[in-house]
Amino acid sequence: MNTFLRKSVLGVAGLAFAGGVFAGPAGAHAAPSVESVPVAVAVAADKPSVDKAKLVPHGVQGAQSHVELSDEQVANVKAIVAATKKAGMDERAAVVSIATALQESKLENLGHLGDRNDHDSQGLFQQRPSSGWGTVEQITDPEYSTLAFLKGLKQVDGWQDMPLTEAAQTVQVSAYPDHYAQWEQQAADLVAEHWNS
Repeated sequence: MNTFLRKSVLGVAGLAFAGGVFAGPAGAHAAPSVESVPVAVAVAADKPSVDKAKLVPHGVQGAQSHVELSDEQVANVKAIVAATKKAGMDERAAVVSIATALQESKLENLGHLGDRNDHDSQGLFQQRPSSGWGTVEQITDPEYSTLAFLKGLKQVDGWQDMPLTEAAQTVQVSAYPDHYAQWEQQAADLVAEHWNS
């Protein structure tokens, strides 16, 4: 009886072993095993943010205006930002430039408007060929007109410490000197969005 039990146990063990041997290779062909492989995930690096305190160091003055921009106007914003960098000036200079262009043309590169035009003012900054800003072709080129504006801004002693409307007015000599202030917040938002893009 003891021998019988021992043969039975060995027989069951043998069947289990044989089943494993035969099932192993057959099971291996049934479905490939899935291994855990590390997957590299590309994570977009955040672009460096702009120090917003530098954009509006004196706070905004008065009620602020805002316009929705078309693709063309956004392209002009990007051109102003690029020209500001080319001039070696900082984000605040871009804010002053964009606010000025928002007031002068709503960031539209305007040609001569006939009777609706202020003298011969044209382009983003409404610069006048007759006042020495350049030719019509030059002042209707966003890069050129921005660089011309920034050249004037650089000549204003302490422009960085002035309220935006005072700095812009010193360059532009507008009949409405306080109107530049209303665009400071939108200009700052646009510089924050596009300075590092």
